[in-house]
Amino acid sequence: MKKLEYAMDKLHISFDRNIIENYRAYMEGILKWNKVINLTSIVEPEEFIVKHYIDSLLCVPFEEFQAAKTVVDVGTGGGFPGIPLALAAPEKQFVLIDSLNKRIKIIKELCEQIGIRNVTLIHGRAEELARKKEHREKYDICVSRAVANLATLSEYCLPFIKKNRWFLAYKGPDVVNEVKEAERAIKILGGNLVRKEKTFLEEFDMNHNILFIKKTGITPAKYPRKAGTPSKEPLK
Repeated sequence: MKKLEYAMDKLHISFDRNIIENYRAYMEGILKWNKVINLTSIVEPEEFIVKHYIDSLLCVPFEEFQAAKTVVDVGTGGGFPGIPLALAAPEKQFVLIDSLNKRIKIIKELCEQIGIRNVTLIHGRAEELARKKEHREKYDICVSRAVANLATLSEYCLPFIKKNRWFLAYKGPDVVNEVKEAERAIKILGGNLVRKEKTFLEEFDMNHNILFIKKTGITPAKYPRKAGTPSKEPLK
């Protein structure tokens, strides 16, 4: 776990032995369950630490994340970036959403075993949950590492966010074309791409981008469209 400690120190994230042990326990739990159900393709612990933990934590130093009280992780998969962020920011409340109930049950069980108390797990599709009163425009921050183009991801995520709050989209090094193609969709959904932050940690050969999209208006009631449509027919 030395790599994680080093990265957290570089990112100015406070931690103690108990927090590091919680990261270890969650990783071991995910890798154990991964033999039964596919939660991650990354099964080597050192790679897991870099690609799941350190990558997830890259948004923590930014003011937008620091100011948030409530965070929703859309398409959390094996719990990323939600769980690493929840361990790093115990003062915040996290809601993790995934369409596969088996994943949600496993993450919930691991959270209970480890004692991660600032996380709520919800099974469901983003297109349906974002239409519910208890979730629509209720969160300060939406984070997502889900594998989807930005236009689709914006339709999933922007409806969850309060006005004047933020969607932080984790993307790879080359996002120029994707951003261009999603510009109109983001505006339609009430968002505005304010900036792109390169998150480069040379020691781990990480060269990623976090897109900071501000919710500047109200998402029109017809969005998100019915389940499956945003991925099949991205807004243009």
